[in-house]
Amino acid sequence: MNMIKLNFTALALVAATNLAWADDGASFTDRAQVLSATPVYQQINEPRRECWTETVGSYNNGSSAGHGYGGAILGGLVGGLLGNTVGQGNGRIAAAAVGAATGAVVGDKVANNGGYNQPRQVEHCANHDNYRQVISGYNVVYRYRGRTMTAMLPQDPGKYVDVNVNVVLAGDQRDDRQRYDDREDN
Repeated sequence: MNMIKLNFTALALVAATNLAWADDGASFTDRAQVLSATPVYQQINEPRRECWTETVGSYNNGSSAGHGYGGAILGGLVGGLLGNTVGQGNGRIAAAAVGAATGAVVGDKVANNGGYNQPRQVEHCANHDNYRQVISGYNVVYRYRGRTMTAMLPQDPGKYVDVNVNVVLAGDQRDDRQRYDDREDN
């Protein structure tokens, strides 16, 4: 019975030691050698808008439907009537003809907003894609204690990378130690 009590005490001591070791110093930081650090690129678009102003001259006809003849007709009638009031005999007929022609030209210009070339400023804009490559991180291959591992890091680590190490006993090994401790007590 003393043997069982001794084994139980030894087992409790080993468990307490393992718990204390796990809480006190089982985790630490070490350095690993970097084998390669390959940049990973991401394509981003920063579109830009370009605008410019052009001076354009166009025939201004006063309406969106095209050139209108109503002003010329009305102007010709009014000009003919006014010309008819001036002069006598054959001069009256000539004055009416000149009045009608002049009235038609003036009526056309008034009705169609002048009918001459009017320069104006027109703004044009266009969007242009602006793609560029940016580094989004580094694919790092490193070696720690003979094992090769990879990680994605936001910056190039250089020749070495710090690693956090956490030491925990495997379950089967703990049972083997306990059996070994039992054999020593016998």
